[in-house]
Amino acid sequence: MESSWLQSPSLKYTPWALADAARVSLACGNEYRKDADDADLLRILDMYVRLEDHFLRDTDEDALGRWLLRASGEQMTYQEPVFQDLARAAAMLTQTAGTRQARCLRPGWEEELLGASLSQYVGIAQLLWASALSCGGRFDPNSLTTPGAQRICAEVPAETIVSVTEKHFVTDTAAFRQVNERARRSKDPLLRRYEYNPLRGTPLVKGYGPGFLAPVSQLIPAKASPLGIYYTGVTRFGNAFAEDLGDLFEAYVGRQLELLPDATVWSEVVYSRSNGRALSVDWIVVTEELVLLVEVKSVRPTVHLRLANERRIDEVRRMLGHAFEQIDHTAALIAGGQKEFAKVPTDRPVHGLIVTMEPFHVVNAPVQRPQLPATTVPVTVCSISELENLVTITDAPVGRLLLERADDAQRSTYALREALPGRTHRRNAVLDAGWDSYPWRHAAAEAVLCESADPVR
Repeated sequence: MESSWLQSPSLKYTPWALADAARVSLACGNEYRKDADDADLLRILDMYVRLEDHFLRDTDEDALGRWLLRASGEQMTYQEPVFQDLARAAAMLTQTAGTRQARCLRPGWEEELLGASLSQYVGIAQLLWASALSCGGRFDPNSLTTPGAQRICAEVPAETIVSVTEKHFVTDTAAFRQVNERARRSKDPLLRRYEYNPLRGTPLVKGYGPGFLAPVSQLIPAKASPLGIYYTGVTRFGNAFAEDLGDLFEAYVGRQLELLPDATVWSEVVYSRSNGRALSVDWIVVTEELVLLVEVKSVRPTVHLRLANERRIDEVRRMLGHAFEQIDHTAALIAGGQKEFAKVPTDRPVHGLIVTMEPFHVVNAPVQRPQLPATTVPVTVCSISELENLVTITDAPVGRLLLERADDAQRSTYALREALPGRTHRRNAVLDAGWDSYPWRHAAAEAVLCESADPVR
């Protein structure tokens, strides 16, 4: 949790440093080494901070940009608001209607994939997280047999808690080492900390004392986020699950946009062209101040972006390039008077917004924006959590805020979330509905809110 590492000695107990220390210990440790104490851990984390980075070796003009890609991917993934991640899981996966027939996300998919309903699955993740925070990083299944656990097991049966935990959250040393070996993509040991850490897939480890040990408690709720469920689903069902999730994500973005006051929201427009029919951007939002063209991309940074290797430019263009072009093309159709867009006003500025399922950190900055297609209208890439915050602002019209941001040469290169602090917000009704579907929403809500410091609540 953020408050713990911000208050830790010399700010060394960061979750990303702990995750890498745990990874190395599990991959390379053995029973003959002495038990580490607090002083040993602090020295290990200090050595982690002192690890040399390629930025110090490289002398070309792209060195800073590559370092920013690596550092942001390493650190900022641990700083996403937990409330939004968990509430979004139900709001998107069980409370949003897709636009086409699903192949995987059909009735019964939750039990087939997760071994429980989505509500129970998220509740189990909350329980494991709470136990890790309050019980020295541990969850002991035997605690479910105590009288104090009766209220918990009345909501989610003990056998369900144990079976789901063991299936989705727990690994042992041997299995961890196998996954860790497969996860390595670079031979350079200095790049290890930027690669996939198997603790993200199984944040609990057995074989180290009673019950299960959570080396990094922040990784537990991430398993129940839409992104965590995405990886679980793709492993089980393949690309069909990703396509179903992408369809729901696009519809979910529309639900968020509809929370904007005094705005008109239209879904994609089908229009005619010389070689047939085509589609506009996914959503068109009209406010008094501007027209906002929204393209939705259910993509996430790949290992090439996390490592900032030679394929990073091709990868970001592959994932986001078409979205920039789609926004610019739709803007041209509106300005040119294409008949299918007659309802869209042409008397105000046009801006573009690309909404992604996972943040693409520094994508709007000069170190990365020039690698993407140029456009005739301002375009901002933002994550879904940023959009969820944006639509709840009450002290200024969102259109005016976006215009002011675009007119500032410096602020327009920042992440969208940098324009949100200091604003007043109302509650996000879509997220609230998702959160209220969970078994201990009232008991856990206050703790989660304190940890996430989330303005939408």
